[in-house]
Amino acid sequence: MATKKTAASTKKSVKKPAPSVKKTSTKVTTVKASAPAAASSRAARFRFTRAPLLTASIAEFIGTFLLATVVLAASGQPLFVLFAVLAIVLVVGGVSGAHLNPALTIGALATRRISLTRAAGYVVAQVLGALLALVVLNAFVSAAPEVSQQAQAFGQSAPTLFSAPAIADGKEWTVLAAELLGSLVLAFGVAAGVRMSRAGDLTHAFAYGATLYVALLLAGTAANYVGAAAVLNPAVAGSLQALKFELWPILVYVVTPLVGGVLGFALSDLLRSDADVVA
Repeated sequence: MATKKTAASTKKSVKKPAPSVKKTSTKVTTVKASAPAAASSRAARFRFTRAPLLTASIAEFIGTFLLATVVLAASGQPLFVLFAVLAIVLVVGGVSGAHLNPALTIGALATRRISLTRAAGYVVAQVLGALLALVVLNAFVSAAPEVSQQAQAFGQSAPTLFSAPAIADGKEWTVLAAELLGSLVLAFGVAAGVRMSRAGDLTHAFAYGATLYVALLLAGTAANYVGAAAVLNPAVAGSLQALKFELWPILVYVVTPLVGGVLGFALSDLLRSDADVVA
């Protein structure tokens, strides 16, 4: 009798742990299956790179804001603009290509380098970034303390925000020609630089910066002869308060750079196709 009881108790002791093992395995399986699903749903919800156009437009907004800020703070000096463009292109060039200029964006659109949707997003971002630079720097200038009469007697004056001079009457065509020449040179150099390199790398940055420096020297020198300034960027022209609801300011600082940008990109493509035929 004692032997039978021992055998029965042994069978019961062997069978009892089985349900607990099943429950444990079921719980572990449930936890492992739900964790990756929750993680993947969070990644899909907050992954910013799922909207590349939005990301690129924000990069253009930031880059144009920085460029316009440097132009306003440095009074448009080409050397300062050169170093600013080098840094900006290296930072945002890999995201958006670092157009930073509606003239370059329209030139890229006309030569089928980007789509219409992307071009529209870039232009809107560039204009908003340049206008924000004007608002921010104007707020800092407005917050500066007033200059006393005693300080004015010693030649001190209240700080003012840099702006482009008005176009003198009868000199509109000269400034228009300077803007066209500078925009064409800029677009031609940027298109060639992007073709020889990859957007956002050091070669692209130097090509953009050096070409912009040369274009500003050429166009700026020509415009200075008649007391005007060369901008070469419709978005930055808004920051410099050069735009008015008049024919000549819009024609000189908006339409002409866009035409120059298209001509520069088209000329770059033409030379490239001819070189391929010769080769």
